[in-house]
Amino acid sequence: MFDKLEDILARYDEIVDELNNPSVVNDQNRFRQLMKEQTDLTPIVEKYKEYKATKESIEESLMMLEEESDEEIREMAKEELNECKARIGTIENDIKILLLPKDPNDEKNVIVEIRAGAGGDEAALFAAELFRVYTRFAERNRWKVDMMNSNENGLGGFKEVIFMISGNGAYSKLKYESGVHRVQRIPVTESGGRIHTSTITVAIMPEAEEVDVELDMNDCKFDVFRASGNGGQCVNTTDSAVRLTHIPSGIVISCQDEKSQLKNKDKALKVLRSRLYELELEKAHSAEAEARKSQVGTGDRSEKIRTYNFPQGRVTDHRIKLTLHRLDAIMDGDIEEVIDSLTAADQTAKLSNMQEN
Repeated sequence: MFDKLEDILARYDEIVDELNNPSVVNDQNRFRQLMKEQTDLTPIVEKYKEYKATKESIEESLMMLEEESDEEIREMAKEELNECKARIGTIENDIKILLLPKDPNDEKNVIVEIRAGAGGDEAALFAAELFRVYTRFAERNRWKVDMMNSNENGLGGFKEVIFMISGNGAYSKLKYESGVHRVQRIPVTESGGRIHTSTITVAIMPEAEEVDVELDMNDCKFDVFRASGNGGQCVNTTDSAVRLTHIPSGIVISCQDEKSQLKNKDKALKVLRSRLYELELEKAHSAEAEARKSQVGTGDRSEKIRTYNFPQGRVTDHRIKLTLHRLDAIMDGDIEEVIDSLTAADQTAKLSNMQEN
């Protein structure tokens, strides 16, 4: 590990020298590339420098204990030594996490699909509430939310809603949300006061660029139709809605939230690229199936990942056995604690797998 860290430190110094070279500054593409590499390496370099400084402090304290006879100075050295020894283990663990292979999709935007499952109108109502959770979370992170398609149930709920969240690190934060979300509560439509259980499916897909997926437009069939639902004036008077069928995979996507047929077509293509990209990722991950079982979750949409229990005011994530009694805050988009816990669990599992291998 330390040989690798020395190589990273040497490379970091090379980058700093290159960035001070006027010819590199004038080459904007090269300059941006080096700046990104420097940004990626900076956390590792800073942590390694902290490690080296702490190691030096330990050696200095040990030397003082050997050479000094003054009891007061010896006590100070012992205190410094104990503090540094306690810190060095944490620093080593932080370095190991920083050296873990990065998910190449972490910095991408995401396309989120939420679908009502078992529970009828109650499931659709909760799908709308989950949509609000993610939009509020996006606002907290200053990310942009762009609606792509929705299918309302007439009571303010969504049978299906598809939207994009654009922002730095959106996928890295939201990727653990894929799966089945279960809600337990008394529905507003329930007159007998009985608690019902409903399910909602969430799919989180990294936005796929054109370079990520080779898409033959001859495999795509477009149909246009008149949009329905709440779209404002004009949306229901022209054939602006688009239905895209990808013939080889059988994937069908409808987009009708824009008044422009061209914009709806563009959004449908974005969703298709992301779905095809997700299929490719699933194929690539199948070879690592055993390793993934020991991690936070496979992201399988059939996997029950979380329960929202309204009578008890609690949220439980079943993958890491985390229970929080702050449901109101979570339903207002404050899901950072859940995401941080899932990220930490995933990193711990990956470190364990790395040590075993």
